[in-house]
Amino acid sequence: MPDDAIDPDEEARRRAGLALANGDPTGWFEPLYAAAEAGEAVLPWYRGEPSPELAAWIAGRPGNGRRALVVGCGMADDAELLAAAGYETSAFDVSPSAIKAVLNRFPDTVVSYRTADLLTPPAEFHYAFDLVVEIMTVQSMPKDVHDPAIASVSGFVAPGGTLVVGAVAEESIDLETWSGPPWPLSKAEVESFARDGVTLASLDRVRDDSRWWAEFTR
Repeated sequence: MPDDAIDPDEEARRRAGLALANGDPTGWFEPLYAAAEAGEAVLPWYRGEPSPELAAWIAGRPGNGRRALVVGCGMADDAELLAAAGYETSAFDVSPSAIKAVLNRFPDTVVSYRTADLLTPPAEFHYAFDLVVEIMTVQSMPKDVHDPAIASVSGFVAPGGTLVVGAVAEESIDLETWSGPPWPLSKAEVESFARDGVTLASLDRVRDDSRWWAEFTR
């Protein structure tokens, strides 16, 4: 069992530091998910329910068989929400242990789950999805890989498709005392999802201005 005296955020930062020291910006996820699966760690971001912003946004927007993709699906509450709303849903995570845990958690799922890396995504994802959901994944990686990660996300959106983005707002934290992960997104970074034909439709501060919620279209 995990030691209750260990702060989950501090443990995540320790593991991230080890991976970054080895030049691997996503290398800390698999050890953390594997430890969580073994009952030896806690996922600091896991809440056991979908993003409230996504749940509110999707209400009244039935999928009707349109294709959706969840980026960095974690424990998959967002992906299962989209599938229940009628989207033909795919989801991926860089951690094989995360995908294993998801399939154990949702053994009868209709979502297509797979292991993949946002920085080197599957070619078949390019321009392939009517709805792309990116919540708190880009910010889980260091600032120097935010731009290629954002480019990958934008590249998943099909012509006529929609992208929604949720992230901690960099403007809501004290950068002088902050240490990641996460590495929150600035307003300019959120706006930069608008590229390669993707345009910004709306950008709001939510949760007492602590987070960004944005919608884009292609």
